[in-house]
Amino acid sequence: MELRQLEYFVAVAEERNFTRAAERVHISQSGVSAQIRQLERELGAELFDRSGRAVTLTVAGKAALDPARAALAAAGAVGQAVDEVTHLVRGRLTVGMVVGCTITALFDALATFHRAHPAVEVSLVEGNSGRLVADVHDGSVDLALVGTSTTTPDGLDAWTIIDERLVAAVPAGHPLAVARRTTLTELVAHPLVCMPAGTGLRTVFDQACAARSLRPTIALEASAADAIAALAGRGLAVAVLSESMAGHYADRLVTVPIDDLDTPALLSLVWKNDHNPAVRRLVTCCRQAFAGG
Repeated sequence: MELRQLEYFVAVAEERNFTRAAERVHISQSGVSAQIRQLERELGAELFDRSGRAVTLTVAGKAALDPARAALAAAGAVGQAVDEVTHLVRGRLTVGMVVGCTITALFDALATFHRAHPAVEVSLVEGNSGRLVADVHDGSVDLALVGTSTTTPDGLDAWTIIDERLVAAVPAGHPLAVARRTTLTELVAHPLVCMPAGTGLRTVFDQACAARSLRPTIALEASAADAIAALAGRGLAVAVLSESMAGHYADRLVTVPIDDLDTPALLSLVWKNDHNPAVRRLVTCCRQAFAGG
């Protein structure tokens, strides 16, 4: 008994016609008939009643159908298992990271993955969040850590790592530091320093301003939070950062909540659900690393 015989048997049973079954399995009708006859001889029973216009299963055929389907499914699972091992033994993964990211759990995840699968070549690229999301969509990047304004970008799987509000950050003597709180309208009266367009943090801020028809003056842009804090600390502009980012600079900057900016900035892992076993394994490593951090 061969798997191809079971495949032909299932095809005829489901199509109820030898011609259509032959078209489905891409061989001649005579070839299907010959293999079914051979299978029947081996089993010692006829599987089909061929006397009518439509081919129907005999009692023996009905008994054989579910086990035949199960055998084909099992054979397919063997192939999938081998394919997954092959992808984790050799291959290549390209991982993206938003410019200026200071969260090192991603590096821990990459190290864990590399120790488990040293033959998989891993490369790391930086970029703005919008570009990285597009790269994941087109397959040039397999998984990326990005800032977003939505929980799950269209067409991708995502896992949100950080969900927090934006704040202003200023030196102690700044008028906003004295007031202790601000609104978007009050904030945009000052020159600002923030992340470049295309980053998740900047997208949240730009969308909030646009919704209120506000036109902020972005005096300075920097990709790294350290640079933004350094510029704000010298009084050149008001920094727009996430709460956790601003908290790193509490020794030199005062964090000022923005009362009417409720939309959070998100830091998320995004990937395409294409059943790549190496990507799935790396996502698992990331979940473990971020949970431990």
